[in-house]
Amino acid sequence: MTVQLLSPPELMQPVPYHHVAIGTGTRQVHVAGQIARDAASRPTSPGDLAGQVADALRSTAVGLRAAGAGFADVVRLTFYVVDWTPEAIGPFMAGVERVTEELGLPRPMPPASLIGVAYLFEPDVLVEVEATAVLD
Repeated sequence: MTVQLLSPPELMQPVPYHHVAIGTGTRQVHVAGQIARDAASRPTSPGDLAGQVADALRSTAVGLRAAGAGFADVVRLTFYVVDWTPEAIGPFMAGVERVTEELGLPRPMPPASLIGVAYLFEPDVLVEVEATAVLD
């Protein structure tokens, strides 16, 4: 297996992601800038954080597949979320849960960071996803 995910018991528990990923492959895959837009750049879930999280993860999966990877190969996820507040964790996680089985997203997820931002590149974009994967 190229990626091993683990969470040492001395680190904060429970969390919806693993704290550590060990990648032993030789090829890296970086997918960035994934948002809730279709191939024609039309917004897919306007104003819906859960929907945008799900759609951005779907787009991330497309990018990973194009490189011969999947979420099982991911060693790190980064989420940028506009106007983040702790109360938004419910809709955010609902979006993750919506696509977990569909995309084969490991549960807990690979190591992940959620970064609150004031604004992304377009006013309708609420979330952007980056993924780093390792392949043999």
